[in-house]
Amino acid sequence: MYELFKNLAKWLTSGSQWAGSDGIAHRLAEHLQYSLLATLIAAAIGLPLGLLIGHTGKGAFLAINLASFGRALPTVGLVVLVFLASGLSMWPVYIALVALAVPSVVTNTYAGMTAVDPDVKDAARGQGMRGHQVLFQVELPLALPLIMTGLRLALIQVVATATIAAYVSFGGLGRYVFDGLAQRDLVQVLGGAVLVAVVAIVLDLGLSALQRFLFRHRTAALR
Repeated sequence: MYELFKNLAKWLTSGSQWAGSDGIAHRLAEHLQYSLLATLIAAAIGLPLGLLIGHTGKGAFLAINLASFGRALPTVGLVVLVFLASGLSMWPVYIALVALAVPSVVTNTYAGMTAVDPDVKDAARGQGMRGHQVLFQVELPLALPLIMTGLRLALIQVVATATIAAYVSFGGLGRYVFDGLAQRDLVQVLGGAVLVAVVAIVLDLGLSALQRFLFRHRTAALR
């Protein structure tokens, strides 16, 4: 075990391992590209949907159950299915990652909107605000903490799952996991897994710190 971790540390810190098209730096950039793009697409789909059903109260049952269905989909199975239908491209990976991320965005956005005190919304309408003004000036700001939590969860889930890009012969940190398994190289497999875990933890801590800073700043401004 000691020898395994010694070799893993050597693998992670070797200069040659970080250079070139197969190096860690390049694979990390690919992994972040897949993850961030898929999360942005999921946000573009999930945020309007969550805001709409949270504001109107209509379609909540259908949307939440569809979101739960998307969360229950087997990611690798979805990749293979789309891969067979569309051929060799990144579409299967992006579709699977977006399907994974949308439920967190939709459910947290909806939860944030429904958590807004009805008396606050009634007071806003009593002051003459119209529906869209209540949505963007009252409900959305109050729901923002839960919305951002949903985006954080979605991004971390996507980062952890983006290794599937290597399953259909693309890049990312999953390349080390799948290549290591094929070559029976345990050090490479562990190295890929450790890198994915570190990226997920760093992003989560960074987004958490940003969220605390933004809402502390907003709270201070309101005092």
